[in-house]
Amino acid sequence: MWIRSTMTYRTSFVVTVIGNLLLTGLDFAAILLMFSQVDSLGGWSLPEVAFLYGLSATAFGLADLTFGSMDVLGTRMRDGSFDILLVRPAPVLAQVAADHFALRRLGRITQGALVLGWGLLAVDVDWTVAKVLLVPLMLVSGAVIFCALFTAGASFQFVAQDAAEVQNAFTYGGNTLLQYPPTVFGKDLVRGVTFVLPLAFVNWVPAAHVLERPYPVGVPQWAAFAPPMVAVACCALAGLAWRAGLRSYRSTGS
Repeated sequence: MWIRSTMTYRTSFVVTVIGNLLLTGLDFAAILLMFSQVDSLGGWSLPEVAFLYGLSATAFGLADLTFGSMDVLGTRMRDGSFDILLVRPAPVLAQVAADHFALRRLGRITQGALVLGWGLLAVDVDWTVAKVLLVPLMLVSGAVIFCALFTAGASFQFVAQDAAEVQNAFTYGGNTLLQYPPTVFGKDLVRGVTFVLPLAFVNWVPAAHVLERPYPVGVPQWAAFAPPMVAVACCALAGLAWRAGLRSYRSTGS
């Protein structure tokens, strides 16, 4: 329904997608401005940072396209319209994810993919079969990890009622964090996003293996291939949080 609504005005849709692409591209423009003054950022070259940026932006774009509407949950609970979703013969999580589905978010995916493509061409890497396969593995696993984070944030809204900005701090904020090398951040923060909230497995840990760079905190070598396992664990925890939040929901009565 939302796609048909969007495609009613196709010119507007195209302009919106292009605008979304250019707007999200400002993040990488800021990185380019930094490199106009320095040769490296935390010891990482521009192609290497572009590789990190492209992985994070594309994975997040895929998650944002499919689960990015989860932040409307708080509004639906406050005005009582969430009850409508409960009586429909369809999974509530799928309905919330599809609510206000925005096809214009393809612009973010396109922009991230363009930067990733340039990074892959420009970066100096001795490519092996394992490293080549690791790139799509990072994209899929990273998207799933971000989807789990969107779901966990929506689950928190059952308690807080209006926590969209808190959710965005971890989803959009996490995406911004991962666009920069881990070496520019303190080790305590890197440990936190590696062992507590495992966002580092979206790109930092596996990308360090691909680029043959030491990771700031100690992780075993096999951790570079752990993103699928981390993604499954994140989905399991997010699913438990969602079920707990859904069971605790009390209607407004309106």
